[in-house]
Amino acid sequence: MTALFEKLDRGLTGIRLYGIAPPKLATDPERLHEIAAQQVARLRMLEPDGLVVYDIQDEPGRSGQARPFPFLPTVDPEVYARNALAELAIPKIVYRCVGAHSREAFSRWIDGVRSMASRHISVFVGAPRGRLHHPGLPLTEAYALAGAASNLVLGGIAIAERHVAKEDEHHRMLAKQDHGCRFFITQSVYDTDSTKSLLSDYALSLQTSGRSPVPIVLTFSPCGSVRTLEFMKWLGISFPRWLENELRHSADTLERSLDLCESVFTDVQDYAREKHLPIGINVESVSIRKSEVDASVELFRRLSSRLGR
Repeated sequence: MTALFEKLDRGLTGIRLYGIAPPKLATDPERLHEIAAQQVARLRMLEPDGLVVYDIQDEPGRSGQARPFPFLPTVDPEVYARNALAELAIPKIVYRCVGAHSREAFSRWIDGVRSMASRHISVFVGAPRGRLHHPGLPLTEAYALAGAASNLVLGGIAIAERHVAKEDEHHRMLAKQDHGCRFFITQSVYDTDSTKSLLSDYALSLQTSGRSPVPIVLTFSPCGSVRTLEFMKWLGISFPRWLENELRHSADTLERSLDLCESVFTDVQDYAREKHLPIGINVESVSIRKSEVDASVELFRRLSSRLGR
């Protein structure tokens, strides 16, 4: 339990996370238990520093394109982490879409966190795209309310693709640090250049302001089919043209994606070292296909090995 908190407290490189989405809300209890047992066994084998549990929301306004896979509500990520995965003795980093909650509901949750004896880790996410009429709690207000829970360790998201479009993601990161964020988790990385551009601007801003960096955890996801590729693109993940061609026309898309993820990570890792930025890894599978979930295990092992070099 102490390894992750020590790395966060000291701002160290080398954080190793594995990410999952909770099962669908309609999953029957027996099947839910089976899924949780499989995940516990997998994570005990991998021994990551922590587990990321995502808060999956519908995003009808994303990209303007039809969603490749239908949206189905999932089990509440915190309930799943606390109950179904209770026997897993590693820290759980639970995403929380604050825009899906009212101020009153969020305040009750903060009170619940304060009552816990142990430290709690959460990554706050703003309102989903497309939610215009009832956006819920603003992210800045959620950070302010979170200050009441001294045992709450906050993380934020960092999106290189948004930086390419707006060139201000590094300012967002510094603002989130001001609100108490102790680390960042990125969107899945396939575009080396946009990721390095974000790291460059972040490092320069730190130098200018005389501040210290916090760990940046880079997310990587296997891609086993053209359909998965289209879903990842719908999610907003950027693929350089040459890399997309490699995936689309490979005789073994899944194996090629593992090689490409390893190559991308090595490039970004070398650059982060030059800039004295602490980085880590978070490996996930955006697909529930067994082959892609198994590939995420292999990818975690590969990247963990490189992270330790």
